Amino acid sequence: MSLYQIAGKIITDNPGTLEDYRFITINGRLVIDNPQDYMKLTRLARAYAETVKKSLNLLWRGYSHKETTKILYNILPNYIYLETAYKNAKAITRNIRFFEENTGKSRILVDIHRFWIASRGSKWDKGNRNIRLIPSTSCFIVLIKYPWDSSWIKARAFFGGKYIPLLRELVRLAIGREDGYGAIISFREYPRIHVQVPLYLYLKYFSIPKPRGYGLVAGFYINSDRLNVVVIDGSGVLVAMKTFWYSETVSHGFPREKAKWIRLNALASALRWCKRIGVDYIVFEDLSRIKTRKFTYNPCANRKIAKFPKKQILQHGIIKALKNGFTIILVNPKGTSNSITHKQIMREKGLDKHTASAYIIAYRGLKIIKNHEK
Repeated sequence: MSLYQIAGKIITDNPGTLEDYRFITINGRLVIDNPQDYMKLTRLARAYAETVKKSLNLLWRGYSHKETTKILYNILPNYIYLETAYKNAKAITRNIRFFEENTGKSRILVDIHRFWIASRGSKWDKGNRNIRLIPSTSCFIVLIKYPWDSSWIKARAFFGGKYIPLLRELVRLAIGREDGYGAIISFREYPRIHVQVPLYLYLKYFSIPKPRGYGLVAGFYINSDRLNVVVIDGSGVLVAMKTFWYSETVSHGFPREKAKWIRLNALASALRWCKRIGVDYIVFEDLSRIKTRKFTYNPCANRKIAKFPKKQILQHGIIKALKNGFTIILVNPKGTSNSITHKQIMREKGLDKHTASAYIIAYRGLKIIKNHEK
């Protein structure tokens, strides 16, 4: 079995999964002092959103990237903007197909109301060809390419103080053509800039050194109302287990933001517990392999499944675990909650179904670790 890893910290046997964890987004406020520049920026954002919308139609009709670029060049005459817009449209298309497969609905209509601008990064373009960061004394100067006359829109970006050294090093690496950064400009409430920072660079500044543990492996099984954690040793023997509850978050009318905070707090508590007992490896399910959601005949259970943001919690858990010095293992989720092996573990070890799922996840992670060490 081939194994792949990123930044020496995430190990999986599915190389496509690593693309979701190569970058961390850092958000800042964008200030445009010149009213004429602001008008140019809004025109560019409107053209970009229109390009994504038309790219969606062309994708459904089977047009290639090259054909789409030629057709839409009159709307947005910049190949990097067009390439990024095409990738945005492909991501929206995948989400639409996922929704159609899970709900049985077809011909979903998409109407894009918001305006935004995005430009993918490249180390050969000094970080980013269209949206560039320039360090200043109190902020970052942002230059945004205006494609109709090849001029630059000038703005100022303000980030949290703890991110300034990280962004300065990122710009230095970009100038030296060692790495690149993607950038997005959005207009929710006020103009914002979102910079995509490489994961290794983010961990260099924000990871916490962790003392070497006892080689224990912890399997995390994330559910809509609880988080089950099972810890095993190098021989697969069950060492400890614990359940972290957030059952109130699935109630009708519970505030979404409060529910998110409670779930993430439970996840942080689980990682602190693992660190305290000497765990070195955290194992999660690789949810990128799941193409459809399985619903039941119970409407209450279906509501919980539909509203539970499992992928969002998983991504937060992986980043949080990396910052705390753990090594992450991502395993195939097939059969972790309903299989002959699952029933056998429940019977032999006297575990409930959720704890048994966490044990299977941990054991699969242990197998990947042993293959990785060969």
